[in-house]
This record gives sequence, structure tokens and C-alpha cells, in this order.
Amino acid sequence: MTTAMLDLILPPRCAGCDAPGSLVCPRCAAELHGTPARRMPDPAPPGLPECWSAAEYTPAVRRAVIAYKERGRTVLAPPLAGALALAVATAAGERPVLLVPVPSARPAHRRRGHDPVARLAELAAGCLRQAGWPATVARVLTQRRRVADQAGLSSLQRAANLSTAFSVTVGRNAPVPRSWGGTEAIVLVDDIVTTGATLAEAARAMREVGVTPSFAATVAATRRRSRTGEHDGG
Repeated sequence: MTTAMLDLILPPRCAGCDAPGSLVCPRCAAELHGTPARRMPDPAPPGLPECWSAAEYTPAVRRAVIAYKERGRTVLAPPLAGALALAVATAAGERPVLLVPVPSARPAHRRRGHDPVARLAELAAGCLRQAGWPATVARVLTQRRRVADQAGLSSLQRAANLSTAFSVTVGRNAPVPRSWGGTEAIVLVDDIVTTGATLAEAARAMREVGVTPSFAATVAATRRRSRTGEHDGG
């Protein structure tokens, strides 16, 4: 049985702390939704737009994100998307928003069976529309070359790994939104910001076609500490 099927059959346990009774218990939900704020990596890579996140990457938030992204617990998409929507709403003010998700690498997409960030973007846009916020999604970013797994790489290694990795693709399945260049906030979306290399590369690809992202939004942001010029991260 897949993890998603087991989630429908077995009594739920919190993805953040494993407490029985709910997918995300009240204490872990408070960590996930309670503190949307501007959180920038330090140092920030060149070209990184302002980054907003719903939460810090606490152990509970980390377990919930990994359970959704890597372990097939797709039922966690709604609470994570709700957190993402809070970050977007906090940063956007009263502006309409257009969400541009960072794409998964093709091998990761095949392994997971879905694109977790794109799903979060679609659900977050739905949350915002239910609250009366004009929100749409444009899945126009694509990977034009393979990249290595980012885990364990330093900020400089991540930047080199992702350099020129993304492009903007338009067509029947990824049209250029009619509203580009209008009054809406164009928001890059990812699940986690660590060094900022992924979002900086996504922003570069957008600017290459004449579109400047207003800001980036994520579910969570890691805490990074300087260690002889290097920075840790997810």
C-alpha cells in the first residue's frame, strides 16, 4: 500500500510530532502557521528577490515537509498550502497575486509521482481565492538541464549547481499570463528557502524574459549560522 492509501485507512498521526488524532496537531500547526515574516538567507545570493515564509524550519515543520515531499503523505498538502497562502498574503498586501512555482527536477518528479511545489501553489491560490483574493498560478518555469542533488552542498556549490538551470517555457500548457506587466504581485513559490540559490536562479530566468518577480514565498526558511565562511542548510 502507498503512504497516501494508508493515510486514508489508519488513524491519523501528526506529521510534526507523531501524536495521534490529527494530521497536524494544534501545537505543530501553530509552528507552521503562526509567524509569517520576511526571512532572507545570509548572505543572500545576487538577484534573490525578497523572501517571505510562513514559518521557521523547526524540527516539527521539517518533519511535516519531508513527509509530504519525500514520503508520499500527500494529504498534508492542504495544511502546508494554507501556510504558504499566509506568507503570500502577508507579503502581497492588497495586490492580486500570480504564483510561479519552482519546478521539481525530472528524476524527483518521477520518483515522487507528482510535483509537490506546483501542488502547493495551486492549493494556496485556491485558499487565497476563497478569501476573496485574486490569485492565479503560472507553471512556466522549467528545468533546461539536469542538476545534482542539493543536499549537503554549500551556498557557493548550490549556486554553481543551479546556474542557468531554469528557463521560462510558454505554449499551450504554459501560456504567458495575460496579466504579466499589470498590477499584480508576481510571486516565486518554493517549499523551503535555504541558501536562496534556487529562487535566485528562478528569478534570473524570469528576468531573462522581461518579468521581474515581486517577491518569493515559501512554507519555511532554514536558520543558517556562519562557520568559517560556510553556511549550513537543508
